[in-house]
Parts: sequence; C-alpha cells; structure tokens
Amino acid sequence: MARVKRAVNAHKKRRVILERAKGYRGQRSRLYRKAKEQLLHSFVYSYGDRKKKKGDFRRLWIQRINAASRANGLTYNRLIQGLKAAEVEVDRRMLAELAVSDANAFAALVKVAKDSLPADTSAKKAVA
Repeated sequence: MARVKRAVNAHKKRRVILERAKGYRGQRSRLYRKAKEQLLHSFVYSYGDRKKKKGDFRRLWIQRINAASRANGLTYNRLIQGLKAAEVEVDRRMLAELAVSDANAFAALVKVAKDSLPADTSAKKAVA
C-alpha cells in the first residue's frame, strides 16, 4: 500500500484556521485547537445574530415611526390602525425611512390615518 503524505494539507488547514482566528484574545488566536473551538462558537454567534438582526431593525423602525407619529399628534398603534383602515400598504421599513428623510410625506400619511380612524368610543363608555 502506498504511503499517504498529508503534511501540506494539514499545514494549510491549520494555517487557514489560525488566520480566521486573528484578532481573538490570548491562546484563541495562537493555538490551533483553541482557535478551532472558538471559531465554531463564533459561527454559532453569527448565525444567531443574523436572525436577531431582523428583530433589532424592526424595533428600530417602530421607535422611529412612533417618535415621528407622536410629533404629528398620533400614537404608533393608532397610526398603524388608521393606515390599515385606509388600506394603505406601506411597511414599517418604508414608514421609518419617510419619517427620517421626508417629514412632509410622513405627515400626509398620518393625516390619511387620522381621517380613516373610527371615532373614539372610549368617551361613550365612560358616560354610560
């Protein structure tokens, strides 16, 4: 049986792992085994954070929309309720972009939402 020589492949594999672990603290950037373990953990973090990023951006959009809609005299949930009643299909990402970059267009959407909201029924309940 022929002898299998793997030194080149093994060295390349280890070099690639250590290059990817550059910038890690202590042994995690210098020792192959520690670097390999840390890289596996890093991949888990990056996978999870890619999922988390979507929720983070949604929360940021909602905060921006809420701040801008309150400046126009309407709360966030009333704005969304009014836009749905008016059948305006603009997602939160676009609403947040309008709130930041084009205040006049956002104010027009708030006006549309206000006009399409049903009358406030909480005052009638308090009287009865």
